[in-house]
Amino acid sequence: MKKVAVIEGGYSSEKSVSIKSAKTVFDNLDRTKFLPTRVLIDENEWTAYDDNGRYSIDKNDFSFIKNGTKHNFEYAFIVIHGTPGEDGKLQGYFDMIGIPYNTSSAAITSLTFQKFHCNQFLKNFGVNVAEAVLIKSGDKIDEDEILKKVVLPCFVKPTDGGSSFGITKVKAKKELNNAIILAFEHGSKVVVEANIEGREITNGVYRDNKGIKVLPVTEIISENEFFDYDAKYNGKSNEVTPANLDDEITDQIKKLTYHIYDVLGMKGIARIDYIIDEDKNPYVIEINSVPGMSKESIIPQMLVINGTSVKEMLRQIIECEF
Repeated sequence: MKKVAVIEGGYSSEKSVSIKSAKTVFDNLDRTKFLPTRVLIDENEWTAYDDNGRYSIDKNDFSFIKNGTKHNFEYAFIVIHGTPGEDGKLQGYFDMIGIPYNTSSAAITSLTFQKFHCNQFLKNFGVNVAEAVLIKSGDKIDEDEILKKVVLPCFVKPTDGGSSFGITKVKAKKELNNAIILAFEHGSKVVVEANIEGREITNGVYRDNKGIKVLPVTEIISENEFFDYDAKYNGKSNEVTPANLDDEITDQIKKLTYHIYDVLGMKGIARIDYIIDEDKNPYVIEINSVPGMSKESIIPQMLVINGTSVKEMLRQIIECEF
C-alpha cells in the first residue's frame, strides 16, 4: 500500500476550511490501496498525527519518527487552500525531495493563485475575463484612475486569497479605499475587478490515467450579493447541480473548462468559476487549483451527479503518478 500524507492547514485565513477538506480526503482514501496519515502544516510546526500522538516532520525528507521507527511518505495529497499549498511553494518543495503530489505543478499553481496574472494570461487564448486593475503594496491609490477603467459597482479582492476572504462589492467611490485596505489584510496584491451581471457558474475537472474528465456544471444562487464565505460554508446559497442551463451553454462551459485545464497543463482536481452574462457569454472569474472538498463544498456534489464516488476520484488522481 502507498503511504500517503494528507496535508492540511497552511498559513492563511483558509486554514479551518483546509482541515475540513482534508478530513473528507482522509476518510475517503481506499484503505486497501493507501495508508494515509494526516499532516498539519502551520506557522509553528509541520506535524504528522494520528489517534496515538503527534510527530514532528523532518523537512529534509518529509519523514517522521514514531515509536523509534522512521516513516517516509510515497505520495503527498495537498489539501491546503491558500499558501503554501495553492501557490506553488509546497509543490516546489516536493519536486526537490522527489515526492509526487496531487496538484498541478509549482509554476501552474503559482500562476492560478495570482488571479489577475492568470486572467491576463488566459486572455491570450481567447478566454473572456473581466476588466481589472492591479494594485501592489506601496502603490499610490488613485481612485479616479481606477474607476476610469473599472466602473461601479466593482469587486475588490486579494489576488492571492481564497474562500472569499477579503472580498468587497463596492457600489460607491467612498467605499473603495476601505475595501482595498481590507483586501490587503488577506493578500500581498489587490485587484479591482469589474462586476459582470449574470449567473454564477462553476465547473469541476480532473485528470486520470485515461485523460481529462469534466464534471457536471453547477449554478450558484447566493442569498447574499455574491458567493462569499457565508454563502460557501454557512448554507447561504443554493447550489444547483446540474445547472439549469440550455444544452448549448452547458456544452460551451464544459468545453471551455477542458480547454483551460489543458492549455495550462493542469493535473489533479480543479474548479473554474464563471459568470455567464446577459448575452450568454461566459467570463472566467478564477481557477481554484486546490478546491474545497468538505461536505459543504461543491466538488463532492458534482461527483454525486456524475456517478463517481469521492473514493474513486481520489484513487484515479493518485494512480496517475504510478
